[in-house]
Amino acid sequence: MPEVVQAGLWGLLGGAALVLGALVAWFVRVPRVVIASVVAFGSGVLISAVAFDLMAEAAETGGLGPTAVGFLGGAAAYLAANAALARRGARHRKRSGGEGPEQQPSEEEQGGSGAAIATGALLDGVPESVVLGLGLLGGGSVSAPVLAAVFISNVPEGLSSAAGMKANGRSAGYVFGVWGGIAVASGLSALVGYAALGSAPPEVVAVITAVAAGAILTMIADTMIPEAFERTRTWTGLITTLGFLVAFAIERLGA
Repeated sequence: MPEVVQAGLWGLLGGAALVLGALVAWFVRVPRVVIASVVAFGSGVLISAVAFDLMAEAAETGGLGPTAVGFLGGAAAYLAANAALARRGARHRKRSGGEGPEQQPSEEEQGGSGAAIATGALLDGVPESVVLGLGLLGGGSVSAPVLAAVFISNVPEGLSSAAGMKANGRSAGYVFGVWGGIAVASGLSALVGYAALGSAPPEVVAVITAVAAGAILTMIADTMIPEAFERTRTWTGLITTLGFLVAFAIERLGA
C-alpha cells in the first residue's frame, strides 16, 4: 500500500475515535464526573506525547532554536484561531454540561454557533492528524505512543463535546455529521501533510512537528483541562498525571 494512503488511513483511525466517543455520549448516559475524568486522563496522555515524542524528535532533528520558534508559532496560531471561534459561540465546545454559563450555546441562543463549534472541533483535530502522517516520512513508521495518545484522547473529546451538543438540542444528524466529517478531514490532513512534505528537508519537518505540538498543548490547556476541572476539581492533577504515566510507559516499552 502506498505510504501516502497509509498516512491517510492512520489519520482516519485517529479521527474515528472522536466518532466512537460521540456514539457513547449519544446512546449512553455517562455521568459528567466520568466524562471529566476521562478528559483529564486524555490530557495527560497527550502532554506525554508532546513532550517525549513530538518535541524531542523535532529538537533532535531541527535543533532547539527552530523547534522553539515552531512550538511558539503553533501555540500562537491556535490561540488566535480559537479566540476568533470563541466570539462566534465555540468557546465551550468541549463542555459536556447543558446548564450554567459555561456551556455550549444553542443555535437559538447564538446564531452561527453550530458552524463555529464544528470548525473549532476541526481545529482541535488537524494538528494531531498531521503529526500521524509525518511519522511515515523518510520510510519511517507511525509512532505507537503518538497514535495511542491521539486515539485515547480523542474518545473523551468526542464524548464530552457530543454530550454538550445533545444537551443543548443539536440533532443526531448534526452531531454525527460533525464528527464523521472531522474523522474524514483528519485522514485527509494526514494524507496531505505526508504528500506536501514528502520531499521536504528533515529540518522543515521538525519545525512543522513543533508547530503541531504547540497547537496541541495550547488546545489541552484551553479546552480539555477546563472541562475536566469543572467536575474533577482537586482530582484533575492526579488523573492527568496517571494519563501521562500510562503514555510514558507505552513510549518507554516501545523504545
